[in-house]
Amino acid sequence: MEIRIVEDVCTGCELCIKACAFNAISLVNKIAVINENCTLCGACVDACNFEAIEFNRPAAATDQSQEDLAAYRDIWTFVELSGNDEVRKVSLELLSTSREIADTLDERVGAVVLGADPGKHCDELAAHGADVIYLAEHDSLGEYSTRHYSRVMTDLITSHKPSVVLFPATHLGRDLAPRVAASVGTGLTADCTGLSVTDGLLLQSRPAFGGNIMADIICPNTRPQMATVRPNVLKVNEPICDPSAGIIRVPVTLAEEDDPRVVIKDVIRTIVQGSRNLEEVDIVVSGGRGLESSNNFSVLEELAETLGAAVGASRAAVDAGWRPRSDQVGQTGKTVSPKLYIACGISGKIQHQVGMKGSDIIVAINTDPEAPIFNIADYGIVGDLFEIVPVLNSEIQKIAGLEPKDDDSNC
Repeated sequence: MEIRIVEDVCTGCELCIKACAFNAISLVNKIAVINENCTLCGACVDACNFEAIEFNRPAAATDQSQEDLAAYRDIWTFVELSGNDEVRKVSLELLSTSREIADTLDERVGAVVLGADPGKHCDELAAHGADVIYLAEHDSLGEYSTRHYSRVMTDLITSHKPSVVLFPATHLGRDLAPRVAASVGTGLTADCTGLSVTDGLLLQSRPAFGGNIMADIICPNTRPQMATVRPNVLKVNEPICDPSAGIIRVPVTLAEEDDPRVVIKDVIRTIVQGSRNLEEVDIVVSGGRGLESSNNFSVLEELAETLGAAVGASRAAVDAGWRPRSDQVGQTGKTVSPKLYIACGISGKIQHQVGMKGSDIIVAINTDPEAPIFNIADYGIVGDLFEIVPVLNSEIQKIAGLEPKDDDSNC
């Protein structure tokens, strides 16, 4: 893509400067000038009232012939690594689904890994369905950078022409995927909760209108078909015994203009040491408005400690400041699919259900017998959580042979 200012038409009105979120436009002699901060987002083009900005995009979808589309093959997964340099569970979920899609379309599964030492993950990726593993190894890829990662991914897609590219709908994936999609001139379906195949096309399902309906989206005219998929909505297949996969080492050359505009000086973890990741555990105990205060979450924390669970929260509890944003479960928070989900004092509106209805077993505790959470719960308890949860915790401790903690209130 290319963008330029038509100097004879530009009036120096500064509308484009106000529209740019990247400080990429300035006025020189009353003419707009675009600098190296430009991300080619196109916001300035929409803001200009004088057609003084030319934006040459890739060929429109209608310009791609069936022959062009047929040249694209294989199902790719972008593999995200955790801060501990381990493959994130959501990447294995995407690989497992990619395997099913590829088998349906008679195509191969590709796994793309970027990092300082990505080769050590090959066996694990092959075991979860990868036929080909693309390794992009470079010291500059050890920490995520939008510029570096998008340049490598864009070059790979342009060279190898995959039919489908899937990204996790994490903070990293939500940042990277739109940039790559714009660079290769294709569409992107964000925050999918389901993937399947229809008439040879990828059918991408996602919540719409606040989660009240599900939208099914296809991309018939451009390639690759791209989507981000929420964690914990897909299942991880059992690893394959004695897997084998081809390995393609991707040459990485990063030019001076690719230097990141943001330099990471330090990484600060907001999760308390010893706490459990909501998206990775088998049991989640969540609290909502019924907890009434942040201090009362200690009741749930005690139950979670007994069960080896993580503590979650509804949006209402997070907005009230009772729990950090990282604990939020729901449409605007995290999606979880544990074996057991215990909802305490949560009414269960559709926005919360989107984030946890994939749980194997749902237990709801609420004083309101008409609360929506009971409509999807496998087991429901109508009553005061402050009476029920301590008793539940005590009984579980007895069954597990654990010594109940001393109650300071009796001292």
